[in-house]
Amino acid sequence: QVAPVESGGGLVQSGGSLRLSCIVSGSTFWLRGMEWYRQAPGKQRELVAGISPTGNMNYQDSVKGRFSISRDNTKNTVYLQMNSLKPEDTAVYYCKVRNSDSWGQGTQVTVSS
Repeated sequence: QVAPVESGGGLVQSGGSLRLSCIVSGSTFWLRGMEWYRQAPGKQRELVAGISPTGNMNYQDSVKGRFSISRDNTKNTVYLQMNSLKPEDTAVYYCKVRNSDSWGQGTQVTVSS
């Protein structure tokens, strides 16, 4: 399985916003659940948000009300809109096809205080 390709990370001030994108190759994207994870230095990788094939969403408690996951099946792309960013959101963000073992290279998000 081809690895997802994430983009959109960067350096932003506290309170700012970023939108991450993840493109997944293949013809069955619309059938697959998608997830965003993040890994901060010295910490374990953690699930941030997920979206089912039908659009049901779930979020880690710490990002509820600030982050929004969405998908565009015509573009094989899943997004993570991140608002009101905090320094503790600093991490490498990864997307993944649910129930797969294929990870992308990730995209770095750095939030300065």
